[in-house]
Amino acid sequence: MDIQTYMQQLGQQARAASRLMAAASTEAKNNALLAIARLIRERSDTLLSANRADLEQARADGLEAALIDRLTLNEKGVAAMAEGLEQIAALPDPVGEINNVKRRPSGIQVGHMRVPLGVIGIIYEARPNVTADAAALCLKSGNAAILRGGKEALHCNQAIAACVRDGLLEAGLPEAAVQVIDTTDRAAVGHLITMDAFVDVIVPRGGKGLIERISREARVPVIKHLDGNCHVYVDGEADPAKVLPIVENAKTQRYGTCNTAESLLVDASVAARYLPDIGRMFASKEVEMRTCDRAGAILREAAIAGARIVAATEDDWRDEYLAPIIAIRVVDGLDEAIAHINTYSSGHTEAIVSENYTRAMRFLREVDSSSVIINASTRFADGFEYGLGAEIGISTDKIHARGPVGLEGLTSQKWIVFGNGEIRR
Repeated sequence: MDIQTYMQQLGQQARAASRLMAAASTEAKNNALLAIARLIRERSDTLLSANRADLEQARADGLEAALIDRLTLNEKGVAAMAEGLEQIAALPDPVGEINNVKRRPSGIQVGHMRVPLGVIGIIYEARPNVTADAAALCLKSGNAAILRGGKEALHCNQAIAACVRDGLLEAGLPEAAVQVIDTTDRAAVGHLITMDAFVDVIVPRGGKGLIERISREARVPVIKHLDGNCHVYVDGEADPAKVLPIVENAKTQRYGTCNTAESLLVDASVAARYLPDIGRMFASKEVEMRTCDRAGAILREAAIAGARIVAATEDDWRDEYLAPIIAIRVVDGLDEAIAHINTYSSGHTEAIVSENYTRAMRFLREVDSSSVIINASTRFADGFEYGLGAEIGISTDKIHARGPVGLEGLTSQKWIVFGNGEIRR
């Protein structure tokens, strides 16, 4: 079968399955999730064996150590996949939820009902656990899914797919509700993102290059974020006990995540107070500081042992480093901080450290990002931390879903009307 025919077949099967999934009961969906979780645990040895085959091929292909690390699955990871499925089964089902019902002068009642999107195509790289997470979220939200994982995880993805398929059948749901593309041919992605007759939305999870390509070539709506240039702003009325822990956690807990802080802004009135301690903390963790002139002068005057201080360029205010590097700028008050963020941010997540209620609320209202945080780390911008159970990704778009996309983000709303014989006059 040629790749175009194969992808058309997947699309047709997904569309037919989506009709059944939209009508599926919460009980049936939860039964499928629990069955898949049980099968993943029972087939742990099979999954780990498939992962070893993927790792062997990855090493033979000379993949980078970081990619091999993301690809690696162990017993703990298998258990976490199963637990994630069980957690999603325990979440409320958004499908069919009715809200905002209001009676109109005509007598009719008008409201909204939450409904599935239909068929979701998900394209992702390396991590095999995404196969289970994506399948679970799409299944619980009443959607059908076509999943295209990276070629590096082909064997493990197919082993997980078998668990999903068998779990769906055990619960009496269509096995085509979740299909994992079984070819490494790159043309499959090109077909998937242009099959607007069968696919309702595309969710890319991967590097900026992959997401840019999909956004450019897709004929299907895309839920995306390209990068995460997240900011922490230390206000002139910040609580000294909160400043260092928040800045440290936001930048250094993990360097390679999209909700890691890449830029630090400090109010000029407190820069000399906070920057030396912040600089010592970064130096102890070997974080390079790319600074404006004022921040650089304060840090150099502090004579911090081992500090790596470099003059920032214009590009540094925009960059997502995903590395032990941070851009630091001293600003003259809240207005300049907000202007800087709205100019250079990628629209992902921003945080303010302040005890001034008025300034904090202005920051919430005026900063144009998908998550805005007061007095906490940017690392909380995550579906699990927000109580979504899991996430399919984080969207910096402004239409439909924004921020961490969980079950509700994989649904839409339709208008519903309750009448009692009314006619329009």
